[in-house]
Formats: sequence, C-alpha cells, structure tokens
Amino acid sequence: MATDRLANRWGIAAAAVVMQLCLGAVYGWSVFVKPLTGSTHWTLTQVSLNFTFAIVFLGVGTVVGGLWQDRVGPRRVATVAGILYGAGYMLAALAASHHSLYGMYFSYGAVSGFGMGMGYICPVATLVKWFPDRRGLMTGVAVCGYGAGALVMSPLAAREIVALGVPATFLTLGIVYLALVVLTAQFYRNPPQGWRPEGWEPRSAVSKAASTYDFTVREAMSTPQFWLLWVMLFLNVSAGIMIISQASPMAQQLVGLTPVTAAGIVGVISIFNGLGRVFWAAVSDFLGRARVYFLLYLIQVGVFFGLPHLHTAALFTAAVAVVGLCYGGGFGTMPSFTADFFGPKFMGGIYGWILLAWAAAAVPSPLLIAHVRQSTGMYQPAIHVIAIVMVCSLVLPLLARRPKHEPGEPVSSMPEKRAA
Repeated sequence: MATDRLANRWGIAAAAVVMQLCLGAVYGWSVFVKPLTGSTHWTLTQVSLNFTFAIVFLGVGTVVGGLWQDRVGPRRVATVAGILYGAGYMLAALAASHHSLYGMYFSYGAVSGFGMGMGYICPVATLVKWFPDRRGLMTGVAVCGYGAGALVMSPLAAREIVALGVPATFLTLGIVYLALVVLTAQFYRNPPQGWRPEGWEPRSAVSKAASTYDFTVREAMSTPQFWLLWVMLFLNVSAGIMIISQASPMAQQLVGLTPVTAAGIVGVISIFNGLGRVFWAAVSDFLGRARVYFLLYLIQVGVFFGLPHLHTAALFTAAVAVVGLCYGGGFGTMPSFTADFFGPKFMGGIYGWILLAWAAAAVPSPLLIAHVRQSTGMYQPAIHVIAIVMVCSLVLPLLARRPKHEPGEPVSSMPEKRAA
C-alpha cells in the first residue's frame, strides 16, 4: 500500500509539471504585444492591460479554486479550470479577428485568467500534502512548469503569428491547452488524512520549525504573519512582473533585437523562472524560507539599478535571467513558507488568498512601465523605482516568525520563534 501511495505522489508531481507548463504560457504575453499594437489602433498600455487582467483574474481564481478544492478535492477543480482556460484562448481568437479590445479583456483576461488561477492552486495545495519530507523542493517542482511555460509557447507562438496571424495562434493554443490541462487533472487526488511517508520523521531545523497545527483559513488570515507573507509575495512579484510584461519590446529597444530574437529573451526568462522555483525552494529546505526571501530582494536591488545601463545582448540577457531566477524563487518558496506557518490541511484556501498578492502586483508595475515608456520613450525611471522598493523590502524577511498555536488555545499573533 505504501508503495502504491509513493508511486501515486510522483505521478501527481509529473502531472503537475505538465499542467503548469500549459498555464504558465501567460508569461509569454509580450510576444503578442507588437503584433496587436501593429495590426490594430490599440496603444501599448491598452494591450498591456490584457496581461494585467489575466493576472488579476488569476488571483480571483486561486481563491475560488483553493476554497473549492479544500471541499471537493483537486481533480474536479482542475478539470473545470482546464475547460475555462482553453475556452478563453479560443474566445480570444475570435476577439482578435474582430479587433475587439473588450472582447480580448473578457476572453484572455477574465476567462483564461480565472481558469488559470483555479488550475494553479490545485497542484500546489496537493503536493504539500504528499511531500512533507520534501516540502520546499516539491512545491518548487509544482510551480516550476508554470515558470517555464513561456519557454515552450513563446518561440512557437512568435513563428505562428508571423505565418498565420494572431487569431489562428490563439485558437491553436486554446485547443492544445484545454486537452492537456483536463487530461492531467485526472491524476490528482489528496492523500489520506494524516498520511506521511513510511519511516519519515521531521529532523531538519526547517521541518522541525514547521507548524504542527492546521490553521483554518479564518484563523490564518487573523494573524499578522499571513499579511506579512502576502506583502512579501506582492513585492517580489511586482519587481519581476514589470520586466516580464515588457521583456520583448524592452529587448528590442535597449539592445536592438528583432522581434523573433527578442522572443528568445522571453524564453530565457522562462527557463530561469522555472529553475528559480526549484532551486530556491530546495535551498529553503536547508537555509530557511525567510533567509531565501532576503537574498531574493538583495540580489534584485543590484540587478534593477544596473539593468537600464546594459546595452549588449549578453549582459541584458544575463540580467533578465537573474530577474527570472528571483521571480520564480519567490513563487517556489512561498507555498512551503505558508504550509510551515499554517499547516497543510487548508492550504488550498489559505494559499489561494495569499496568491491574491500576485493579482494585486499585476496592476501597478506593468502599467507603470508601459505608461512611462509610452510617455517618455524610456524604461529607466520605472526600473529605478522598483529598485528602491526592493531596498525597502529587505526588512520584511527579518520580521518573519511562525505564529504560535497550541491545541486548545486561541490563535496567537505573538511570534514563537524565527522562521528557519
């Protein structure tokens, strides 16, 4: 029986990566930016709003999907997510062919974004329950595919846009994504209550520091630690998503790359976004979640101050690769950070609410950089703003301490010990 469960959890992990590769295609949105602005009367800011709406509705989808899958399990929720996600792309094909901006907002932004959020939360909430022995590593794996999604989609989409146009590209992607997400959803299920790998006991400092009490969603949200994690994710997402949302046109302006070559920059970000989710999540199992977040902020301080002054392809590529590594690292580390603080039982609902930080972060920084670029012709002012924000963020990981709770006692907001 133990062998069957072990095999099942690795099968779920594999299905999670495939599903997230499909859902993570949103990070390749920048390959659609120039074709849409060039073939319509839409401005850069208007087109960028598609990406913003997708991430906003993703946040809503994570809350709805997380709370729902806590009640009915991940399989049903992920199946519905796949249908909505693929259908949104198909509707986007129709909107693009009719040059309907609001149709694009509804289809790609609202429908696909909502389905994306519902799908994203399912493997994350499921794998923290199946892998208490490798919580950081496997939650990193669960979101690795999402970070690398644009690596697969961007070059294929860029070539199909040139050959067949934007509407046909959306239609093809919608069909493929609907089929793959619905198929992989069928592998998901939760482990039995209280299950743990045979013979495993928490021994590392990080696993010993994890909560032994399962906070409900209401209890978790009543603690300051919940909102601290929310803000930490918000700030890390704001930094990375600013660059991701404009990676292709930025590479064309600062370095002089062609559109197809600039799509390769998007692919580089995707590679390191995916690698960062696994690498930093695995490091957090040994170094600690809070220390990893401090390093992520510190590294980005240097990168963002230097990025506007890099005008060679090699240096620019290296800089955005580091941004992708840190951006992905924040997502790879936060699920285990959340489970360590609040327990895995109600992880879907709790982490779904924390992921609203992702949605909130999608609004200011992508619109800021698009507006600054449109009004001044430069990216530098917006990038320097986020660099200063990263400096101020360094204090937050130093405040991260696990909330105290003992059985039979009310939830306390007082720190018990520093998060490892």
